[in-house]
Amino acid sequence: MIMVLFGLIMIGLILFLYLKNQVNRHQLKKTAVPDTYRELLQTHVRYYQQLTEADKNRFEQQVQRFLKRTHIEGVGTEIEALDRVLVAASAIIPIFGFKNWEYFNLTNVILYPDTFDESYQYEGNRRNILGMVGSGALNGQMILSRSALREGFSNTTDKSNTAIHEFVHLLDKADGSVDGLPTKLLEHSYSIPWLKLVHQTIQEMAEGRTDINPYGATNQAEFFAVISEYFFERPDLLSEKHPELYKMLTHIFQQDPAKSIA
Repeated sequence: MIMVLFGLIMIGLILFLYLKNQVNRHQLKKTAVPDTYRELLQTHVRYYQQLTEADKNRFEQQVQRFLKRTHIEGVGTEIEALDRVLVAASAIIPIFGFKNWEYFNLTNVILYPDTFDESYQYEGNRRNILGMVGSGALNGQMILSRSALREGFSNTTDKSNTAIHEFVHLLDKADGSVDGLPTKLLEHSYSIPWLKLVHQTIQEMAEGRTDINPYGATNQAEFFAVISEYFFERPDLLSEKHPELYKMLTHIFQQDPAKSIA
């Protein structure tokens, strides 16, 4: 009798915890999308500003879906509506050319107040990381510097955006490895020309003959992320200075952002 009673109590506890979790998830979905998200997009996201009205509506729908599916939390910092909107915009911009794309390899985005180190500490003297896609025990999570997130959208004249950089790494990772060869996005026939162009440009970067962020010469994966930042932040300049790279990226991402500016 005691064992039966104990079993019923355990079943009741499990059901309670399950229902509580469902309620919490429902509440999260209701509050995940800020009421002011359209105004925030229009004020802070240049990419969104240049879209047609129809594309703005589609962008907004994808932002809502992302925020309802992805948990965003702060560590050592308070998350504001603007932070949620900028994280979502960073996620949607690289995939806006694809239909029904979801970041199946992401569940959480964690914002730190500023730079952090390889041990994920945001205090001390050895902090030099702005963003990171988690692996191993942190698989499915992304860590971003909140200050870098905001800087990426407030500075409209540079070619950098940390959050877009990290979401491009996630796209690259969709085929199982972060290697600068996004086979989920790139047909096989384009793989060799892409790699040839990557190696050629990295060599030019090593010789100091380009305006591309030197960090992109670290390896193929970083090159892909860095050149993608340039592509979305200054498409007009990239198409002028590096037309071959620009053309290849329009094929990879299925969009032509320089045309929107024109």
